[in-house]
Amino acid sequence: MRFRELREQRLSAEVGTLFKEADRKVALCYPSPYRVGMSSLGFQTIYRGLNALPGVSAERAFLPDDVPAAKASREMLCTYETGRPVGDHEIVAFSLAYELELAGLADCLDLAGIPVLAADRRESSRAWPLIVIGGPLTFSNPVPAGPVADVIVMGEAEQLLSPIIEGLEVTGNRDTLLAILAKTPGYYVPSIHGEVPTAVYKTDDDKLPAYSQIRTPDTELSNMHLIEPERGCHRGCTYCVMRRSTNGGMRLVAPDKVMSLVPSDAKRVGLVGAAVTDHPGLPKILSALVASGREVGISSLRADRLTDEIVGLLRKGGYRTLTTAADGASQRMRDAILRKNGEKHLIRAAELARDHGMRTLKLYMMLGLPDETDDDVDELIRFGTELSRIAPSLAFGVAPFVAKRNTPLDGAPFADPRVVSGRLERLQNGLKGRAEIRSTSTRWAWVEYRLAQGGFAAGLAAVEAAKAGGGFAAWKRALKVVPEPPVRSKEPAAPLMKLRATG
Repeated sequence: MRFRELREQRLSAEVGTLFKEADRKVALCYPSPYRVGMSSLGFQTIYRGLNALPGVSAERAFLPDDVPAAKASREMLCTYETGRPVGDHEIVAFSLAYELELAGLADCLDLAGIPVLAADRRESSRAWPLIVIGGPLTFSNPVPAGPVADVIVMGEAEQLLSPIIEGLEVTGNRDTLLAILAKTPGYYVPSIHGEVPTAVYKTDDDKLPAYSQIRTPDTELSNMHLIEPERGCHRGCTYCVMRRSTNGGMRLVAPDKVMSLVPSDAKRVGLVGAAVTDHPGLPKILSALVASGREVGISSLRADRLTDEIVGLLRKGGYRTLTTAADGASQRMRDAILRKNGEKHLIRAAELARDHGMRTLKLYMMLGLPDETDDDVDELIRFGTELSRIAPSLAFGVAPFVAKRNTPLDGAPFADPRVVSGRLERLQNGLKGRAEIRSTSTRWAWVEYRLAQGGFAAGLAAVEAAKAGGGFAAWKRALKVVPEPPVRSKEPAAPLMKLRATG
């Protein structure tokens, strides 16, 4: 289906779309397909915020569902609201959620007819759109996006886009604007700062919470209104970017305020945050949602916070699978990464799933953590066998560990893929007939790791991989010329000692 027909079909199914004409036009792009982008709470929040600015209109664009077909047909990347080409906008802003979307970023710019690299745009006599990048990736490592971006908005962006638009209007000169932004908190200008990003920005608490503007059936979270009852986390898990030291830890939104922002016609409501079950007002929010006849979803269930009341409300709100995280393969590994879940909490989760008629207990976990051994996997097999006797059915979602910047495990090596694959096979064989094992790709986790730990060279490799079709072989070739990341931490002991010393 061509874009025009697809656009009309999707727009007709949306509720809450904003149509606005203004002098200052921003194309707000998501470098993954529509189904993924429209499930992003941050993307929707910025969309509403931009359209609320006087004299500014924001229109959405997404990576096509079939990029090779879009390139072959030479169909320009256009916005949903008006069908205007993305390249005709004064500002093109992207939200990057994770590292592999760097290829989508390059593809979007290529399809928009905009030079992908900022250096090429600067050397051109043509006035190209200002390329602004923000999103969750800026909390860890935005440097690989540096060769593409004119400016990167660091951290929480609710209050950071308006100054860019106003500054562009006042200065009328891109170089002058970038020089000003480079001296302003919250902005990382790669052409000036080089490979040293600035600190992430914290928006004012009165701007919280983020919540959906548009509901649509054509997403991963069909017709669900998303809202953020809390932002950040008060925990100290050593692998996590959103740990307690980020932007002041956990910031709560009052239950009454949460409920006031749920549309009366929303039948499904998703509560989104890094630690939703740590919100002391969660039972009150869930009770109000369930009492109003709505289905509910929660992005992060912590096993040590699950109670009979909470799981009962989730079941009444439509839950059929109870999903939480074990993270480490053994208690030793969970203790090493400061994951405050013990076997007793996971056993209790299995009991609650059984008692409330859930179909499945699903546990997320990582393989390949520093200092992990086969003995840790054997412990998981033993414990998984025990859980399988309690839970109605048991599933593990397994992902290779990828070290992220701005965490205590930053610089930890990526485990030998053969070792990770061997342990995954060991786990599958050990729990055969007792649990379903669903794993993500070790190969793509390696690509993610190289980008997560990389600099400008890794970003240039992402551009080359996108040009070559974006397959794993293209990534492998492109990354071959990029230096391996230095190993700064080989095991969790050193960062954990520092954490405990500082409290």
